[in-house]
Amino acid sequence: MFNRRTVLAGAASLGLTLSACGKGSENGSEDSSEGGTVGIAMPTRSSERWLTDGKSVVDGLKAREYKTKLVYGDDDPKAQVSQIGKLIQQGVDALIIAAIDNKSLNGVLQQAADADIPVISYDRLILGTKNVDYYVSFDNEMVGMIQAHYIIDKLGLEDDKGPFNIELFAGSPDDNNTKYFFDGSMTHLRPYLDSRQLVVRSGETELKQITTPRWDGPTAQRRMSGLLSKWYRTERVDAVLSPYDGISRGVLSALKSGGYGSGIKPLPTITGQDAELASVKSIIAGQQSQTVYKDVRRLAEAAITMVDDILNDRVPYVDDSTGYKNGVKAVPAVLLQPTSVDKTNYDVLVTDGYFTAAELK
Repeated sequence: MFNRRTVLAGAASLGLTLSACGKGSENGSEDSSEGGTVGIAMPTRSSERWLTDGKSVVDGLKAREYKTKLVYGDDDPKAQVSQIGKLIQQGVDALIIAAIDNKSLNGVLQQAADADIPVISYDRLILGTKNVDYYVSFDNEMVGMIQAHYIIDKLGLEDDKGPFNIELFAGSPDDNNTKYFFDGSMTHLRPYLDSRQLVVRSGETELKQITTPRWDGPTAQRRMSGLLSKWYRTERVDAVLSPYDGISRGVLSALKSGGYGSGIKPLPTITGQDAELASVKSIIAGQQSQTVYKDVRRLAEAAITMVDDILNDRVPYVDDSTGYKNGVKAVPAVLLQPTSVDKTNYDVLVTDGYFTAAELK
């Protein structure tokens, strides 16, 4: 086998023209394997989505005869750094990392580079280091565009209806995806904000004002409650841009406590992301309006294929070799396409085998 870093560097020099468990816990496969061992670092077990990711990656690697070591950082960046360091010491052949804090891994990824261990940034782009080889994710600006378009359509903004009151929520400030989601949504919403067809009564329209640390639902609930008590005593919220289902559920809790959900005070249009089971049920019940479905099994398969290519000295296919810059380099990326889901088409989740019909009842 050639030096993996040499293979990866050579691919980069060609311009990649192919573009056209608890803290410290491990849950690895110990079956006999010819493919080597892959370390997988996931950010948290508090989200259904990341549990699905972890299982999908492990199962897919096992099917290709790789051993796995899966760890969850439980939203603690220092714990994740320690976990990755331990995986490096244990001699894993590759790392798949979904970062908690995407700026905290420079030191430990230098250790990975020194040990000739390739690194795939999983869903969240790792920033500020040359020692990340590839990025696999969904088209994150498209996620924001889908959410914004849903609001525009439901409020009839293209038919000059309005003005409507909207409040904006964003993801965690230490997650690079947060900016992509926000920028995507603003490409569609900004003209309506500028024309005052959409009104943010709180005035909180800048990304730094609306982030939600760790994507935490209770944090979003507290912020929404504060917005309602200060700005909506006599006005009504017509829409909430929410980037993630957990945040959406927190927003919904605040709205219900504020009297929304009745015939005289209906719930606003509320977006979401990740098609988590609780939120899909909420959509079916007519509460949360929409979610963005990202089949993370496909994301897992993309990462697995990439690892398999790297460890077998093949240059992985990428969709974008220049667009995802981490502050030090452009990280070659594979990007999957998301799907908007609401009450009219949630059956796609059953058709795809993401949920069973019984689970959605």
